[in-house]
Amino acid sequence: MTNQPPAPDPAAAAELPTESPEITRPDTQLPGTERPRTAKRITLRSDLRASWLDGLVALLVTAAVFVLLYIRIRNKTSSTVSVMPFMADVGGFWMYFLSQAFGWSALLWAWGTVILGLLLSGSRPQWLRVSGPRLERLHRTTSLNTIALIFAHALFFGAELFRHDTAAWNSALATAFVETFVPGGYTSGTGQIAIPIGQAALYLAIPLGLLFYVRHRFGPKTWRVLHRFVIVVYVLSVWHTLLYGTNVWYDGWFRTSIWLLQLPIAALLLVRLLRPARRSEKLPLSPGAAASRTGWGLRLAGRLAVVGVMVALVVVVASGSDGGRTVPPDDTSSTHNHD
Repeated sequence: MTNQPPAPDPAAAAELPTESPEITRPDTQLPGTERPRTAKRITLRSDLRASWLDGLVALLVTAAVFVLLYIRIRNKTSSTVSVMPFMADVGGFWMYFLSQAFGWSALLWAWGTVILGLLLSGSRPQWLRVSGPRLERLHRTTSLNTIALIFAHALFFGAELFRHDTAAWNSALATAFVETFVPGGYTSGTGQIAIPIGQAALYLAIPLGLLFYVRHRFGPKTWRVLHRFVIVVYVLSVWHTLLYGTNVWYDGWFRTSIWLLQLPIAALLLVRLLRPARRSEKLPLSPGAAASRTGWGLRLAGRLAVVGVMVALVVVVASGSDGGRTVPPDDTSSTHNHD
């Protein structure tokens, strides 16, 4: 008799990464039987090994962004020079430009990994031809590289602070560490708000990304609840960029395009809520028992909130009112206190 493995639960497979089966090879096997399949457990080490190609691409993108920023700064065509005129010294502040480059690639990788996560967590679209396990592995590797890119962004920002501090090296190192990694440590200009937001994104991304590899210790249900907060990390990252990024300091097409890129995420999130993979997450036409009315109301509120976000995004993109500052008449003489 042929031993068939138990059919997987499609709802569970849609939420959690599918673990690739590994064929065992016993010394003896009865004729007419299939080799038993055992699930190969996904580990952090295996995903780190698999993330090298994605990480290499991320570094190449970062290098390209750095070159672009460097050229624009040198030619004084970047908003960064307008916001901080002293940054025109490209040789003196190259670490800051590298920090900017890592920040942009981190935001791009965060955008990509959120898109992949939303595609995997809901009902699979028919046009998606890539296999589920491959998408799931790509989602995990991009998540790991996103954490690394965010950390590199913060590290080079701190290195720039340390480099230009005239105090003794140990005092300069302590100051740079506090201002970069301790919430409330940076007390100048817009950074008083923007940097703690970025720190929150980093400190949430690390546990939410790594808890996947120990989810068997606290159960898949708890893991699913925690994993949903990944969207908060992404929102904080975008907020940090719009609030503090000198490249998008002023209003214009570049800043508006950041808002435009949020439409696919909002649309996928709405589809995920309207067509959940799990039957228990579906929203009936009316609440049932009194005990379930609260849950029904929260699910309805969540769907309406996402619709509201989509409407707001469309209004921002269509109107061009993206929250940026107005470009001064002579932007080379602008002396905004940003850093």
